[in-house]
Formats: sequence, structure tokens, C-alpha cells
Amino acid sequence: MAIYILQKLGYALLTLFGVVTVIFLLFTILPGDPARMMLGQNETAEQLAVVKKKYGFDQPVYVQYLRYLNDLSPVSFHSKNPDDYTFLAEAVPAGRQGKYNATDLFSVGNTTLVLKTPYLRESFQKNGKEVSEVIAETLPNTVILAVSAIVIAIFIGVFLGIISVLFKDGFVDKMIQLVSTLGMSVPSFFSAIIFAWIFGFMLHKYTNLNMTGSLYEVDDFGNGKYIQWKNLILPAIVLGIRPLAVVSQLMRNSLLEVLNQDYIRTAKAKGLSFYQIIKRHALKNSLNPVVTAISGWFASMLAGAVFVEFIFGWNGLGKEIVNALNTLDLPIIMGAVIVIATLFIIINIFVDIIYGWLDPKISRQ
Repeated sequence: MAIYILQKLGYALLTLFGVVTVIFLLFTILPGDPARMMLGQNETAEQLAVVKKKYGFDQPVYVQYLRYLNDLSPVSFHSKNPDDYTFLAEAVPAGRQGKYNATDLFSVGNTTLVLKTPYLRESFQKNGKEVSEVIAETLPNTVILAVSAIVIAIFIGVFLGIISVLFKDGFVDKMIQLVSTLGMSVPSFFSAIIFAWIFGFMLHKYTNLNMTGSLYEVDDFGNGKYIQWKNLILPAIVLGIRPLAVVSQLMRNSLLEVLNQDYIRTAKAKGLSFYQIIKRHALKNSLNPVVTAISGWFASMLAGAVFVEFIFGWNGLGKEIVNALNTLDLPIIMGAVIVIATLFIIINIFVDIIYGWLDPKISRQ
């Protein structure tokens, strides 16, 4: 089992390394000067030179790439020379105005090996605000939205799957399958527009729901922020539509397969009702493929929430990515993609380890 876990961790590190490499090269070779993006339209040649030197934009691509890896790595090398990009002030917990939160390990000559939190650099458009701060402020909202959506998908999807089996090949079953197919095929951004227009605008006086709004809203009378839970309803439903449709279909097919097993026939022969058979025997054994699908969908929702958040005005990481794309704030885009990829990898590793623990045959492959 230990070797299996080490293999998964090794694959995860290679995958993350590939994601970081692709993201860096993609946004480095794009047309445009990062220094000009930071300074705006009224820059001077001297200002451009200072910014390029400070952030290393004047170096070759491979040097910038190695520095980026050094910034992201929790164990990294730093110079004691104040004029060097990797300079880290000694005896200061966070050198360079909070650039690193580091602990010195040992020094060799003019170079120090440190243990630090990964540095995602600074935003181009938010007055030098660190990308990690932006992500820390917005990611919790995205996680809340994703968890709410997956809970909706599980409960409603499992319920619809059971109803489909109860009315197999009947009108109700066919309607549920039709709705599930539509749910899987309709893009989330289109569903978001339709739901916001119908339930947030046309039926607002009945639903009391808003077309846009985030989890926290500012009080009009200066009493600070307060939580507005009703703003979570529409985006959570829209984000949960596609996994709900998948769960419904998987639950139906899995339950039908389980009901054809020998032990179900034995339960019928003992006189158990159809409801008792499903509740006591079939339901639990039918949930395995559903759990598998949900684990993958939860990780995907962190990335899939981008347009849903933007349309509903939900102040999460997805909306922040769209805003960063509009303003060409490359550090935020790169940092957000790397964080989402890391979470995706961690969740999948966790699921693989659970599978390996539940089924030892998997860990031996």
C-alpha cells in the first residue's frame, strides 16, 4: 500500500509540474509586455527598466521559468544580494514586504536554502496585492458553491434514479431520462442565463431571488457585511444540473443491474416488498458508481464555476479569473489555474488511495 501511495504522489508531482510548465510558457509567449501591463499607458523608459529588473522580465525565458519554479517551490534558493531578484532579507520572517514567509535552513556562500510558502507573485492590476491573498479571499466562496451544488446533485439525482427504476419504461422514467439528457448537454453558462432571467427577474416577486449577488453583501446603513444565503440558491442549482443528470442516470442503471442479482431474487422469495428490497439491499450496493462520479465532479466544479460565478455575480475564484482575463492580470490567472489544478490532483489522489484501501487488488496493479 505504501508503494501504491508513493506512486500516486509521484504521478501527481509530475502532473503538477506539467501544468506549471504549460501555464508559464503559454502566458510568457503571449504577445504583450508584462511591465507595460503593470504600469499602464503613461510609463517612461526608466519606469519600464525598473519594473523589468525588479520582476525579472529582462531575463531570458528559461531564467524566468527557473525563477518561477523557485518561487512556487516550498524549498527554494535565495540570494543575499539585495539587488538580486531572489533576495530574501535575513532575520525577517517575511522579506520583501511579505513576498516570502520563509525559514532559513542553511547557507552556502551568498545563497540561502529556505523553507517557505509557495509564492504566486503579485497582481498587475491590484496595486501589487499578492495573488495568494486574492485567492484566499475568493476560493472559500467557490468551495461553498461547489459543495452546495454537489449536495443538490447527490440527493436529487439519487432520488430521480430511484423513481426511474420504480416506473421503469413508463412515462415518468422517460421524462426523467429526457431531462437528464438535456441537463448533460446544455452548457452551464446558458443554464445560468435562463435561470437568472426566469427565477431572478420574471418570477422575482414570487421567488424573492436576485439575478446577481454574492454570499456576502454590504449593509446599506453602514453595519458592515452580512451573509445572504438566498444568493446561493440559483448558482448552486445551475452548477449542480450537469452532475445531477449524471448521478440520475448512473443511479438508474446501477440500481437496475443490482436488482438482477441472485441475492435480490432470494430477498423477493422471502416475501420482502419492493420498497424493502431497495432500502435494505439494493440502494447501498448501487451507490458505488455514484460515489466514483461525484469525486471527479467535485474537483471539476472548481473549474466549471467560472462562468456561473460571473453571470450570477458570485464573488468566487471563477469570477476573479474572468476579471483577470479581461484586464490581462496574468499572475492571478496563472496562480488560480495552478491552485485549481493542485486541488484537482489532491482530490483525485485522495479518491485513488481510498479505492486502494477498499480494494487491495487495485493497489497491487
